[in-house]
Order: sequence, then C-alpha cells, then structure tokens
Amino acid sequence: MDKTTDRIMHCTMKISKLFSFNILVILLYLNPMSIIGQSSREPLKLGVAGLSHDHVHWILSRPDLGDIEIVGIVEPNKELVARHAKHYGFSMDLVFNTLEEMITQVKPQAVAAFGSIYDHLSVVEACAPKGIHVMVEKPLAVSMDHALKMKSLAEKHNIHLLTNYETTWYASNHKVNEMVQSNKIGDLRKIVVHDGHEGPKEIGVSKEFLKWLTDPKLNGAGALTDFGCYGANLITWLTKGEKPEAVMALTQTMKPEIYPKVDDEATIILRYPKMQGIIQASWNWPFSRKDMEVYGNTGYLISDNSTDMRFRYKNDKSEQKERLKPLSNPYKDPFSLLVAVINNEIILQDHDLPALENNMLVVEILEAAKESARTGKWINLK
Repeated sequence: MDKTTDRIMHCTMKISKLFSFNILVILLYLNPMSIIGQSSREPLKLGVAGLSHDHVHWILSRPDLGDIEIVGIVEPNKELVARHAKHYGFSMDLVFNTLEEMITQVKPQAVAAFGSIYDHLSVVEACAPKGIHVMVEKPLAVSMDHALKMKSLAEKHNIHLLTNYETTWYASNHKVNEMVQSNKIGDLRKIVVHDGHEGPKEIGVSKEFLKWLTDPKLNGAGALTDFGCYGANLITWLTKGEKPEAVMALTQTMKPEIYPKVDDEATIILRYPKMQGIIQASWNWPFSRKDMEVYGNTGYLISDNSTDMRFRYKNDKSEQKERLKPLSNPYKDPFSLLVAVINNEIILQDHDLPALENNMLVVEILEAAKESARTGKWINLK
C-alpha cells in the first residue's frame, strides 16, 4: 500500500468514526431509550396467580431477558407447586397461598392469571384497587356479568387489563391483517377460523387443567369457550371492532364418555351486514390446528400456521406462498408486550388482539353463541 492510499484510508476511518459519533448523539437526543434500551430499566415485578392453566409453562420456561422478574406465585395446591418447582427450579419462598398475601408481601406491578377462567374476576378484584395491572389467558371471562365487572374495575382504577392468545404472536396473522387494512383483497366477505386439537385429555393436559377445562362453571363451556374465543378475537381485530348483527351456534358432545358436562364441538356463525364470520372450534380434530381463511371480493388470504401464508388476487393465475420471519419484541410474546404497554411504549387500540374492548366483544359473542346453541335460534346483539 503506498503512502497516498494509506493517508486516504486513515482520513476515511476518522470521518467514519466522527459520523458514527454524531449519529449516536442525535439518536440519544431524540430518543434516549432507543440506545439505552431495556437493560437500563428495572424489570417489571410480575406475580403469577395460579399454576393450573398449562399455559403457565410459557412464563415459567421463558428465558431471562431482563425485562421481567417473577416476584411471587400464588397456588394453594401443594402437589402442583412441588411438581412445577422441581421441574423449573424456582424457590418455594416465591410461593403464597393467597393473592392478597402475595400482593402485601412482594408488591407486584402486574399479575398474570393462570387459573380457571372463572377465577379471572377475583384476580382483577384483588389487583385493580391496588393499581396492579392484570393479564389473563384467553378468554377474558366466563360471562358478560364477569366481564362487565372486570371492565368497570379496570377503568375505575386505571389499570391495563390484557388478554393473551397464542395466535396474537403469529406473524402470518399480522401480515393478513396488514393486507386486509391496505385493501389488498377489497371488501371483506367471509372469514373462517379453525382452532382445535384432538381433545384436552387426548393430548395429555395436566389433571389440574383438565378438571376445570371440562367444568361449565369454571371454563364457561367446552370447546366453544376454549377455542371459539380465538376466532371471535381475530374476526373482531380484522373488522376493526365491528360488532356482528347476530350470532348462531351449533354445539355437540361427540365424546360424552370423556366430556359429559361440556361440548367438544362447536360451530359459530357471525352475521354482519355484508360479511360472514365462521368459527370452527373442536376437540375432535385428528391433529392440532390454528389457521384462518380471509376472503374479500378481489382475493383471499390464508394463514396456515404462525409463519406460513398463501394468497391469491382476482386476476392472478395461481396462488402465491410466503414464509414470514417470526415477530420481534415487543410483539414476540405476551410478557414483552405487557411490559411495553405498562411503560407506555405501546398504546393499544380498542380493536387490538389483547385489548379490553376487543375481548369484551369476544365474551359477548361467546355468550350469544351459548344461548343460540341452547335455543336453536339466532341471537341478535344490541
């Protein structure tokens, strides 16, 4: 390398370093958190209310990302506690018999509920007056009575009340929504959502989960509640919170020897002025599925799983396929989103998947579906 070239490279490196430093200063000035990041913030103090919902493995097995610290676990079932403590290695010092005891001693900023759906109301009743935010597993509540009480408490005490669904974190669903909102397939005409598996007992859920999942009081219904809520949540999101005019549902129990108290098969139809929503919820499919078909007057969009989707427009000769990258934080999992919402880094819209208003409508749809299945009639929504 000659001296001239060497001097040019040396000057270039100095200019590059100076440019990078100036960009850093500008970014820090405009948004310090973009550089300082989450690591400089104290982790969210999270309490866990219940261990009987098998989705609790999501939080117990979550890698330590520095954004959340589990400060307490409430579970009176000592056998269940011992099993999870042995598997995950958490200290028994974290475990409390009651939510009130846990709140008093460790003062969580938020609580994630992993008990029965019926228990969601009592969690909000304990947390809301103390300003503690709550996230529940789907659906929000077992009934409109419970849902209205929960909403009233959340609004009165100014807390966030979120509902978590597995399908919220599917990149395919977000891409479908983006394409719907940008009018890629024209006016919506039909949305068909399939959710289910072989059955909770058949897939080997824990005995504690199975006990309340098949109890109509504690779960609200069977497959209709367990999987029907997914479709209601997604359709409400895609229609930006539009309420259906009426709901019709058919439920059956194909395996009464296993599920004598609840339905294991449900089909729910939502009637809109110019669109239909069809929700197929099942504990009878030969394998697990969570997929969705969205039809407009100029094309269709299909999300096959969390990352794979297909679509075709009216003038296309063939269907196109796309494999998407998984979502990134804070849209990667419910706990990252919870932290972002509490810290006002994300402002949810009413129709967003975890939002309270969306999930109030979900409960209203499910309640209407149960009444329709009981009476055999269309149920008009107010």
